[in-house]
Formats: sequence, structure tokens, C-alpha cells
Amino acid sequence: MADPTPEAKHIRDSIVTLSQMMRLEHANPHGNVHGGIVMKLVDEAGALTCMRHAQRPVVTVAMDNMSFRHPIQIGDLVTLTSRLTYVGRTSMEVRVEVEAENPLTGNRVHTNTAHLVYVALDSAGRPVPVPALILETPEEQREFEEAETRQGQRRAQRPAAGATE
Repeated sequence: MADPTPEAKHIRDSIVTLSQMMRLEHANPHGNVHGGIVMKLVDEAGALTCMRHAQRPVVTVAMDNMSFRHPIQIGDLVTLTSRLTYVGRTSMEVRVEVEAENPLTGNRVHTNTAHLVYVALDSAGRPVPVPALILETPEEQREFEEAETRQGQRRAQRPAAGATE
């Protein structure tokens, strides 16, 4: 028997903020933080937001384009803030904002924004329905509509079932 769709939830109830100081082991050959480290942190923040919302394990199914606007330096405090922008039947989109702060000067810079999609899973590893979103502000409604458009574009880019590449 399929799980019933859980009760709708507010976006604010699943927001996640992660902070971590970047150390030497995070450096790339240029002395900045390696992009893969940032991508890993982005994925962790996004997954935690979706797990909070769905109260289920989740898997990453898509990460949209991530542009690195500013390098992150060793010694910077990196803060990632993740919030839901869209929820479908079993999938969820999050926006993760990345900010780097020099803790000695207080100077902060926005370094990245990424949109990721996760799917909630049941105990057998199959997709399971997730709670709908309660949209409370015009900004949340706008973000949801923009995310619906992105989700439609992702679907259109997927290969047809049975197609070979």
C-alpha cells in the first residue's frame, strides 16, 4: 500500500545553515578552496533541507549550473543557506546560497548560488510522496513558479525512456 501524501509544511521549517572554516586541506593548486569541496558542502546543505522537509532519506538527482563568482580563501568562514523553492510529488528543489567571510575583517562576499533536486525514498529505496509547500509570501510564490519552470526544462532535457545515447 502506498504511503499517503504527508501534510503540507512551511518553507521556513526546513531551512538549513551550515558554516565551516576552510583549511589548508581544502585548497586547490592555486591556494583557493577547491570547487569540489564547495559542491560537496552545497549538496550536504541541500540534502539536509530536503530530509527535514520529507523526514525521509533523499538522493540527489540534479544540480543545475553552478558558477563560482569569487574564490574562497583558506581561513574563510563559508556559510551555506539552503531553502526549498519547489516540491513536486516525490521531488524537491532547493536553492543553496554560499557566502565566504574573512573572520578577521568581517568582509563577506556571495560566492555561489546553486539549485539542486532531490527525491525522497522509502525503506526499499523507491520514491515516496513528500509534503507540499505552504507558500506564505509573494517571494516564495515567485521562487516556486521559477522553480516549476526549471523543473519543466529538466524534464524536457531527459532522454526518453528506452532511448540509447
